[in-house]
Amino acid sequence: MSTPLLTVDNIGRRFGGFIALEGVTAAFEANKVTAVIGPNGAGKSTLFNVLSGVLPPSTGTIHFRGQNLTGTPQHRFAHLGISRSYQITNIFPELSAHENVRVAAQAFRSRYNILINRAHLGELDAKAEAALDAVGLAAKGARTAKFLAHGEQRALEIAVALVANPALLLLDEPTAGMGPEETRDMVALIEKLARDRTILLVEHKMKMILGLSDRILVLHHGRVIADGSPQAIQADTEVRRVYLGQNDGYA
Repeated sequence: MSTPLLTVDNIGRRFGGFIALEGVTAAFEANKVTAVIGPNGAGKSTLFNVLSGVLPPSTGTIHFRGQNLTGTPQHRFAHLGISRSYQITNIFPELSAHENVRVAAQAFRSRYNILINRAHLGELDAKAEAALDAVGLAAKGARTAKFLAHGEQRALEIAVALVANPALLLLDEPTAGMGPEETRDMVALIEKLARDRTILLVEHKMKMILGLSDRILVLHHGRVIADGSPQAIQADTEVRRVYLGQNDGYA
């Protein structure tokens, strides 16, 4: 096995007396899709917040590309190659799709300087156009973001994350609120993006997860109770008991 892109060792996170994560240990290879699943309150969002630097772990360590990120400020994560989307769409609704992505590109280039030499605007525009093209929105760059369809807004948020050229992309419920057609489009986009980067996603649509993921990590009460291929997870009796139930359709 090649050296993992990301490793987490004995990660824990407490909020006062509440234990949200405990003893989470895992390694993630490059260019693989891993789904993180579990019942509500299992610790999925907390894990994503720790992996993206939003929250520091209470215990344990995070290594990315061999570098210890434990205690690293959140804004450094994107510069090091980790980007994420959120469960609730997080875009500027009054800006165009192109402007949303260009603002992200500009912020990534110069975090503390909103003013930028006009000579660099062409480079930023090119990055924005490339990110929009990557998510299938090249023809809709001029459209105001709030007028995009829901699935397009979710794709736009991913385009914003892509301007950092991440090696690791964290997607928090990327198909939330989508119908079947939009879900199929998002699955195709994730498959495309996974050719060049590692993807971790939180999702509840089990048919999608089983067909898309190389690996599934199952959390329950903040602990990993199963970690393996979709086939192994589907057959795991403990996973079926706490999460999948007896629904053979895995809706």
